[in-house]
Amino acid sequence: MKLRWLGHSAFELISRENLKILIDPFVSNNPACPLTVEELDADIICVTHGHADHFGDTMEIANRTGAIIVGNHEHSVYLARQGFDSQGINIGGSIKLYDIEINMVDAKHSSDMDFIDEIGAGGSASGYIIKLENGRKIYHSGDTGIFVDMREVIGEIYQPDIALIPIGDRYTMGPKDAAIAAQWINPEIVIPMHYNTFPVIQQEPTEFAERVEAADSKIRVVILEPGQLYRE
Repeated sequence: MKLRWLGHSAFELISRENLKILIDPFVSNNPACPLTVEELDADIICVTHGHADHFGDTMEIANRTGAIIVGNHEHSVYLARQGFDSQGINIGGSIKLYDIEINMVDAKHSSDMDFIDEIGAGGSASGYIIKLENGRKIYHSGDTGIFVDMREVIGEIYQPDIALIPIGDRYTMGPKDAAIAAQWINPEIVIPMHYNTFPVIQQEPTEFAERVEAADSKIRVVILEPGQLYRE
């Protein structure tokens, strides 16, 4: 499995069977992303919510690659009207594509589609639990504040192996709350995201790592640079 951070909350996930999954592919207008849209391939694209820095280049990439787009019901209806293969699910629901199981979980954030001419209703913000062919589970929290379901639902029921959580503050959790969330989720690996893309979410990720490691030495914090791969 390969997991590449593209900056902000955008990730490229490649399974052992070489299935390519993009999550929140904010690329062309992402000052932190070292890749171009044309360099990315996808079989599945998962969108957590409707903001332009997460919806990103979803339609451009899907138009070129034929990727299936997974999102909430409202996004799915919008995308279907644009001619895309969109699969809508909602919080608590799941879908299986190419032997990959995708569960949509809650996130505490807004989700209106702010990239269209008139801001449109975007349903609920979400996160995803992505279960690969070998059973490994990756949790992408989307944009969110800390909430108790991170412990009682995501941590206890879904039990992800890898958690991708925001630390940028202002629009999401900051390092302090994110470190508590990491303890609640209790993954093997936690990777911080949604920081240092813009000045208003500037953070030092080592502060987050120190807080996590001080509270629970069993959780390994992996700090990636944009474009860097985590492999296993």
